[in-house]
Amino acid sequence: MMLLEGYSWLPGLGRTPVPTRLFGLRATALRGPDAVRFFYDERHVRRHGALPEPVRGTLTGKGAVHTLDGDAHRARKAMFLALLKEPAQVKRLADELDAAWDAASARWPGRRVILFEESGRILADAVCRWAGVPLAPGTLPAVAADLQAMVDGFATGGPRHWRARRARGRQERHAEKLITGVRDGSVTVPPGSACEVVARQPSLSPRTAAVELLNIIRPTVAVSWFAAFMGHALWRYPEQRAALRDGGDDYARAFAHEVRRFYPFAPFVGGKAVRDLSYGGVRIPRGSMVLLDIFGQHHDQLLWPEPYRFAPQRFLEREPGRDDLIPQGGGDPELHRCPGEDITVTLMSRIAQRLAALDYRVPDQDLEMSLRRIPALPRSGMIIRVA
Repeated sequence: MMLLEGYSWLPGLGRTPVPTRLFGLRATALRGPDAVRFFYDERHVRRHGALPEPVRGTLTGKGAVHTLDGDAHRARKAMFLALLKEPAQVKRLADELDAAWDAASARWPGRRVILFEESGRILADAVCRWAGVPLAPGTLPAVAADLQAMVDGFATGGPRHWRARRARGRQERHAEKLITGVRDGSVTVPPGSACEVVARQPSLSPRTAAVELLNIIRPTVAVSWFAAFMGHALWRYPEQRAALRDGGDDYARAFAHEVRRFYPFAPFVGGKAVRDLSYGGVRIPRGSMVLLDIFGQHHDQLLWPEPYRFAPQRFLEREPGRDDLIPQGGGDPELHRCPGEDITVTLMSRIAQRLAALDYRVPDQDLEMSLRRIPALPRSGMIIRVA
């Protein structure tokens, strides 16, 4: 049913908890802040063995931090937290984004720009410079396309999925060669860069280190989905351009939060029950799947008044609760919440302000977004024509 109904599958089952099936396996769907706390309690749900091979083979890579639990997970996660949560690192990456955007946008006047593709290249340029990953001349478009393909094909079969597998294979081989070069001294990267830090982890094989390096770079390039969504929001709600221009950093951050809530990106996350459990009067057998409905939670009227109204001002009055807004997971960053969330919000805020300041028009195109497509995307990729 997931492949047929997409984002509407779990919300369509009604108020959770509710038993269902995923790929033929018994599952229980949950949503809401209490469910988030239940799901991310390692006494209840584990991630090891929960990610299906098609996801590991495209999105996360095999042996990645996403597949670990307990002490092994915390030890690996500490590396990501040191790189991605430190405010100086967040600012440095945001500054690289600004530089890459300036260089790219200088070529835009008079051109038709596909915002999804162009922002993917900008983000790939910025994150590779920040991470100390060298790119051979002329390879940026292909690298960016591969990193986007890994995200685009994780939840589907057919051409998108096989494109994602080929992209991951290419980029893992390249990253493994880079890691090996750093370790044997034949490649020099900036001291303290993400590439150098990951390469120097003695517990990681070259292939696993390559996987984790990509798990820093790939999610940053995935912000290109949010860039397309922000362009879509500025087209659909044109009053937001002036609000962004006049509202400063606080409004840009609120706008970023609302885009993350309103638009469809991650539909749900899953794990396996550690033991026989019960939640909300529903029995959850040991070893069965537990699904946390992200899209449903973000459009639940018990949490969000008028959930289908795009309203950034809802986040001006307060920062979102830890377990309310969960596009990159819930709980604490030290556990399974994405450690790059601060980076995502900061990069989105910068892109939103730059789009609001850009002189462009939106030509006729197909801007429909199908909720059956995971991850969703405007069909045209969000085309703008810059003055």
